[in-house]
Amino acid sequence: MRAAVLTAYGAPLSVEDVTLADVGPRGVRLRIEASGVCHSDLSAATGAVPLGVPLILGHEGTGTVTAVGPEVTQVRPGDRVLASFVPVCGECWFCLHDESYLCERMGAASREAKGVRADGTPVRGMTGLGTFAEEMLVDESAVVRVQTDLPSDQLALIGCGVTAGVGAVLNTAQVAPGSTVAVFGCGGVGQSVVQGARIAGASRIFAVDPVPMKRELAERLGATDAVDPGAGDPVEQVMAATGGRGVDDVFEAVGRADTIAQAYAAARRGGTIVVVGMARSDATVSFSALSLFYESKRILGCVFGGSQVRRDFPRFVQLAESGRLDLGALVSRHVGLDDVDDAFRAMQAGEVIRSVVV
Repeated sequence: MRAAVLTAYGAPLSVEDVTLADVGPRGVRLRIEASGVCHSDLSAATGAVPLGVPLILGHEGTGTVTAVGPEVTQVRPGDRVLASFVPVCGECWFCLHDESYLCERMGAASREAKGVRADGTPVRGMTGLGTFAEEMLVDESAVVRVQTDLPSDQLALIGCGVTAGVGAVLNTAQVAPGSTVAVFGCGGVGQSVVQGARIAGASRIFAVDPVPMKRELAERLGATDAVDPGAGDPVEQVMAATGGRGVDDVFEAVGRADTIAQAYAAARRGGTIVVVGMARSDATVSFSALSLFYESKRILGCVFGGSQVRRDFPRFVQLAESGRLDLGALVSRHVGLDDVDDAFRAMQAGEVIRSVVV
């Protein structure tokens, strides 16, 4: 099969033939039909989040099962599935305490070789997946069967960005109807946060992003106020619009220390800040200890939208099927495996919400 392999940080991807390993007892082999190009893929490609090389990139995808191992019980050949970059083993401490988004099997899954390159060297898949490929071999714990007619290019986005964003609103922050919300960063995850806030019944949603196209789309998807950081301090703009108080729930969907600090400043006293964006491995952020005490704000980390994928993937599919969650608006363009590097360029240039490999 063909796959886009990262061979060195910062180098162009190598689209090459990879021979997948045999399907083990709990293995699932699938034909990949679509894969979103997420900013986390770029972070892995540049080494901002060093995951090792060689590595088949991609972690947001959907496909059809072609073969399963003898111990697999949850899917069978012909099933349409979403891949989950956080496996759900169902047995570890976190899975048994309703926190499967922290499943202890994630580390082991990411270290497993998926096959060999033409020169015989083993190659792993990003987060145990590797969706920038024609096929993929995963453990049963990393796929969720879905029954839907949604187009694959839209369905794939539920595998990461949509779940991270909508889940952050509904699961992590648990935004209440009538709340005020601000979203810093309106890429694929941020646009999903905007939609999640609208679905939750937020009364006012501030979309903060320097790119006009992203602000305009956020307004189409439910934002009530578009904030341009280029027109002045975004925190001051949010404060001015809220009588100097700030908003109830702030979501940082960029993954940068400076925007995390801005998100903290934009929250009201007693408000909640949810960090959804994945930052560089060496990034740090600091706050006044007195402010943490006196202002009583909550700072929450958020992995995968705090989602239980076997519950939430089907839930988000239903929201999309009912028209309450617009997935099509997030798809900016389609690319092939040979075009992933250009998709990274377009992402960095602010030209797209999501490129999708099909």
